Amino acid sequence: MAKVKNVGLVVGREWSFPPAFIEAVNAKDAGVVASIAKFGAEHMDAPVEYDVLVDRISHEVPMYRTILKHAVLQGTTVINNPFMWSADDKFFGASLITKLGVVSPKTVVLPNKEYVPGIVPAVQSVVIAAPQPLRTSGWFRRPWAAHRPRPHCGRVGSW
Repeated sequence: MAKVKNVGLVVGREWSFPPAFIEAVNAKDAGVVASIAKFGAEHMDAPVEYDVLVDRISHEVPMYRTILKHAVLQGTTVINNPFMWSADDKFFGASLITKLGVVSPKTVVLPNKEYVPGIVPAVQSVVIAAPQPLRTSGWFRRPWAAHRPRPHCGRVGSW
């Protein structure tokens, strides 16, 4: 028996096309199952559960472009090329060099907190390069680790 293909539809708040697309794909009973794609804190070495992703929102939410590029790297087919919008991003670069066998710091892409109100990512440990003042004078960059996500969630994007 052939493996069932999993198609994820990446959408925003639009709600005319998604249900019709999902219903039409699932009605064909051709070994393909369609659903709304769900993402959270995506780790760079984690597999992607979708065989195909249909992108209808990354032009508005750049975080999705990053996730879609990562999905391509993991072998997922993405309809609406995420590489057309931006030349590079750090998450894709870290994922690519890790895939090639080069050691890279563990990297996680988090959902945009303004786009999804009230979201608290389920992340055990995130290291973020945040500027911190020296006790003397001047500034320097030193990463801090968020071992407990809740107290640090307000810090993301605050500098």
